[in-house]
Amino acid sequence: MGNQKFFVNKLHHSSKRNYLKRMINQKVKGMNIATKYGYDYWDGNRKYGYGGYRYIPGRWKGVAKKLIKTYSLNNKSKILDVGCGKAYLLYEIKLLLPKIEIYGFDISKYAISKAKNIVKKNLFVHNAKKKFPFKSKKFDLAISLATLHNLNIDGLFNSIKEIERVAKKKYIMVESYNNFQELFNLQCWALTCKSFFSVKDWKWIFKINKYKGDYEFICFK
Repeated sequence: MGNQKFFVNKLHHSSKRNYLKRMINQKVKGMNIATKYGYDYWDGNRKYGYGGYRYIPGRWKGVAKKLIKTYSLNNKSKILDVGCGKAYLLYEIKLLLPKIEIYGFDISKYAISKAKNIVKKNLFVHNAKKKFPFKSKKFDLAISLATLHNLNIDGLFNSIKEIERVAKKKYIMVESYNNFQELFNLQCWALTCKSFFSVKDWKWIFKINKYKGDYEFICFK
């Protein structure tokens, strides 16, 4: 197993969240709507998801730079984003490395349709729990941000193994918790999460699935 990273934590904690308000505001209805991963989840009311997931120039640039530096990416590299959403991170990487070969997939047809044109051609709809349509070690780097915790345990295990299979270097970021307060906040806030695991449990899951890449945990303080 690789090392714990902190690429996204600063960005994650820059957003304000009212945990109790979401929990008591028809949360079950929100979960049913959010897990369709359509317009309402991405760009609809905040109680159904992001409340408007729009491109903000430079917002993901810092993360893109850290990935490029940490994993020695260049214009000849190939990168895969598992659960890419609207692919804004891939877009920022493409702006920094115009000739890099990027691929991404997401369960949301709506999200893929909203990606920037220069990255859209290599994006497609696919469920991360299923076998990835790529040969082994095709990519120099595979990343997955805030996606794998949305899978049931069988799909989660399969996706980790597939990420390990298709890439030479790997980085996975998932939602997690260190204590009861963070668990409570996560359970209040999460609309799509199916795998609620502590940091310790996630490390165990990575280990038993023979995952050798890096990882990051975002917690809800």
